[in-house]
Amino acid sequence: MQMTRHTINVKIPRGIKEGQQLRLKAQGASGTGEGAKGDLYLEVHFNPHALYRAEGRDLYMQLPVAPWEVALGATVSTPTPAGTVGVKIPAGSNSGNRLRLKGRGIPGSPAGDIYITLNVVVPPAKDDAARALYKEMESKLAFNPRAGLGV
Repeated sequence: MQMTRHTINVKIPRGIKEGQQLRLKAQGASGTGEGAKGDLYLEVHFNPHALYRAEGRDLYMQLPVAPWEVALGATVSTPTPAGTVGVKIPAGSNSGNRLRLKGRGIPGSPAGDIYITLNVVVPPAKDDAARALYKEMESKLAFNPRAGLGV
């Protein structure tokens, strides 16, 4: 049997899952003798995305947030595959807290969700004003992040 190469344009259905197979009827190799062509099966794999990790139809992402956004609460712009949406961060949230955007993941029946993990990013103390602000917070807040460790 001799293999030949040819190009096929394939429409990937919306909402397809990692590892799912597509069957292309009569696009495979010819049968023995005068047999008809068989089917060609393609297995779908996703390249890693810069923002999202897919599990089934659900998407997972890390969302960088400022300390004041989690302390005071805020609505922040967040990218989704369908465009930017405003996500409400509850006051008193912490780094590692998870929020869910229902139905905003990979389309399908049912559509997947997006799970957002908050990642608090602390502004650097690059100049005297920033260092002074951190010193003021240190003296006025009396905050010990290790209090739960008994130290």
